[in-house]
Amino acid sequence: MRKLALSDEILLTVEKPARYIGNEVNMVVKDLDKIDIRFCMCFPDVYEIGMSHLGIQILYDMFNRRGDTYCERVYSPWVDLDAIMREKNIPLFALESQDPIKDFDFLGITLQYEMCYTNILQVLELSQIPIYAKDRTEEDPIVVGGGPCAYNPEPLADFFDFFYIGEGETAYDEILDLYKENKKNGGSRTDFLRKVANVQGMYVPMFYDVTYNEDNTIASFTKNDPEVPDMVKKQVEMALSETVYPEKPLVPYIKAIQDRVVLEIQRGCIRGCRFCQAGMIYRPIRERDLEFLKERAYEMLKATGHEEISLSSLSSSDYSKLQELVYFLIDEFRSKGVNISLPSLRIDAFALDVMSKVQDVKKSSLTFAPEAGSQRLRDVINKGLTEEVILKGAMDAFTSGWNRVKLYFMLGLPTENYEDIEGIATLSDKIAREYYTIPKEERNGRVSIVSSTSFFVPKPFTPFQWVRMNTSEEFLEKQRFLNGKMREQLNAKSIKYNWHEAELTMLEGVLARGDRRLSKIVYDAYKAGCIYDSWSEHFKYDLWMKAFEDNNMDPLFYTSREREFEEILPWDFIDVGVTKKFLIREYERAVSEKITPNCRQACSGCGAMSFGGGVCFEGGVQ
Repeated sequence: MRKLALSDEILLTVEKPARYIGNEVNMVVKDLDKIDIRFCMCFPDVYEIGMSHLGIQILYDMFNRRGDTYCERVYSPWVDLDAIMREKNIPLFALESQDPIKDFDFLGITLQYEMCYTNILQVLELSQIPIYAKDRTEEDPIVVGGGPCAYNPEPLADFFDFFYIGEGETAYDEILDLYKENKKNGGSRTDFLRKVANVQGMYVPMFYDVTYNEDNTIASFTKNDPEVPDMVKKQVEMALSETVYPEKPLVPYIKAIQDRVVLEIQRGCIRGCRFCQAGMIYRPIRERDLEFLKERAYEMLKATGHEEISLSSLSSSDYSKLQELVYFLIDEFRSKGVNISLPSLRIDAFALDVMSKVQDVKKSSLTFAPEAGSQRLRDVINKGLTEEVILKGAMDAFTSGWNRVKLYFMLGLPTENYEDIEGIATLSDKIAREYYTIPKEERNGRVSIVSSTSFFVPKPFTPFQWVRMNTSEEFLEKQRFLNGKMREQLNAKSIKYNWHEAELTMLEGVLARGDRRLSKIVYDAYKAGCIYDSWSEHFKYDLWMKAFEDNNMDPLFYTSREREFEEILPWDFIDVGVTKKFLIREYERAVSEKITPNCRQACSGCGAMSFGGGVCFEGGVQ
């Protein structure tokens, strides 16, 4: 029998005890006497969300292929267990061995969204690891951060020993080898971190200092150690069909958010939407080979027993072999009762044909993401989608039997005016009107349009990284205005309007573009009781605002001011390939309402060619 860290008595008092016992299908078990490095991988949110994350599955598989390394996992304990662990002084433990995380060599934390920052401190504190990196000793694990939020690591800089900026498949072997070598030679924690700082893509905050101007902007960002680099260049895996990919993914005992096999078909995006951080930081677009994907689909379905396979990509329609892959999956697996889901598809004849084959048309809804209500604003954000294309796609879907459509928009985009906002309501109505042009006897009941708006947050490494973000009050005013316009539409009864919380978005905006001084705010908010901030029932806005007040800092400094191009931004020391010159050019094109062609139509000289592959070199065009 496995020894569990929690007694039966405790497990029976918490919601979903299966979150904490491990032993899932395909869990790796190793002999602790035969390994040199213990690495614990953490997703700082509840188990069901963390288990749905492909990145951890890839790294878990990759680390455990090494004979000298055992990779285990931990997720944020839910609030019920959190209270018990504090009361009974139980250290946080890994699922595989049930051993305390403080006994590991590494704790790797993925940073997927800003609203998980207080959960990172929860994981550190419950693990009995000092929250601040400066307080850790030779006995404590090395704490590593990675993922999309690591592209502005500064608000968390004080809590991490180092950040891995880029894609995990490339440099971890080198880092683990350096760790073993340093240990063998009796080197210290600082000796190891100095070596790590010289691996491309690694950022060690302790070796860099920041000073500030009187107006609170950054005066300088400089290294304090001559041996470390001035700039940190992201890591990119160029050979996606020759790298690791899990053949036996972990299968949870309880329902995860995404209970399916995930097949990542490509990385990056050719579209260049100006609001989209992922589209910029994951350039250049790189595809996986068709045969590689077919093989993995077989292996993963066989090893998991899942009944659904999802194709993962920022824009699936841009995968050059999509038709071939999808028809293969349908022919091969539909008869075995396997569903195929295709997120991020443009609605065209091929997509509708595929969807009618893989979905129950009567039950499913189609999703469009116009992002903006007017053509003018869609050109500003470089969405590359015309109203004509949207209406035609909707009409084709309606004549094929669909009668439910989901629409996604953003409020607060740069240059937005009230005409653009009203456009969201009129476009929703126009789509409903298209449906009612179909003769009554041919219709599939009443049409259902669900229009959702989120609030725009400017993110690092996008052409909008300099812009002013709306205040909570402005967001709410726009939301009320749009709600009123929705009610005025001819088909108002067929349109449902959903919206996001403005206060949560404002805080996300602060953390997204914040600097190193925010570490203290995050710490104080956590200590005051903030945790699970992305869960609306646990979000405590007033405690966050008090943390800003106590530290004499104004959150609006980070959100509601326009930045000059000359200003030093907290993430300027990171080289993502895409150049600042390109981002400025794109911002200027946005203001001029000019669209930029996608990467397959013409190269816009963004800088990603420096990585030497992907779309930049397709068909010999350079």
